[in-house]
Amino acid sequence: MEWKGRRQSGNVEDVRGSSPSRGGLGGSPFGRGGGFRLPGGGGRGGGMSVGTIIVLVVIYFGLKMMGIDLLQVMEGGSVSPGGYEQTQGTAPTGTAAEEETKAFVSTVLAETEDTWNGIFQASGQTYQEPKLVLFRDGIDSACGSASAASGPFYCPGDQKVYLDMSFFDELAQRFGASGDFAEAYVISHEVGHHVQNLLGILPKVNAQRQRMSEADSNLMSIRVELQADCFAGIWGKFTEQKGLLEKGDLEEALNAATQIGDDTLQKRTQGYVVPESFNHGTSAQRSAWFKRGFDSGKLSSCDTFNSDI
Repeated sequence: MEWKGRRQSGNVEDVRGSSPSRGGLGGSPFGRGGGFRLPGGGGRGGGMSVGTIIVLVVIYFGLKMMGIDLLQVMEGGSVSPGGYEQTQGTAPTGTAAEEETKAFVSTVLAETEDTWNGIFQASGQTYQEPKLVLFRDGIDSACGSASAASGPFYCPGDQKVYLDMSFFDELAQRFGASGDFAEAYVISHEVGHHVQNLLGILPKVNAQRQRMSEADSNLMSIRVELQADCFAGIWGKFTEQKGLLEKGDLEEALNAATQIGDDTLQKRTQGYVVPESFNHGTSAQRSAWFKRGFDSGKLSSCDTFNSDI
């Protein structure tokens, strides 16, 4: 994807240098607009082992001998707006590769803004641009707390997309979905959930799901996710029309959609599939709905709720 030198969005909130306050935020089980959930990873519970405590004590006194008092450092921290504890002097920066990824994410977000502003304006509506929050390890949102292992997600409660950039490494290395347009697909999919929220689709669906059986709720979730894939395809179409796509970009997005299908993920992680537990769609469904949006470039082509999926 030809992205360098293009406009970057001002709607990126970089809190990678912060840590979540873990203030006990709530949120209904259907509060999130959806996201990429890859199996495995972190999220273990439990306290520290004796061995870990000993190591921490050794580190503390080692730093003390070097003139660094961790207690003073901790006391010097301040709580910043939004519930993040910010240590004085800490800046949300990373490696050169991370900073380039941040620039890429900001550029892709700007491209989604251009696309959806145009589509909404054409129908006499105003597009409310979402914020995109870059974080490390864990985050508190209006939909509750999440770890990096949860994957990217959209929260309709605060109209923000949340992304730990380490997800892109996992997507490429563990799941075989590499490439900048595969990463752009992830971002545009989450923005697709924001579009659903603005159109009133998410509030209606979340209200319905609370009255449904688990099986029906999963099916409704699949329809939500496939529509977000289709919306991502619409963005891809407009990006192609700008001449920004390179050879192989479409294939990267379709491969990513295939690699994160429920059936493919379950086969990879447990060796068998349980169709009744699907909640994002099969590989064939996800790639097909992205392609449908890409081919048509029209919202009317993305009605997953009144179509055979």
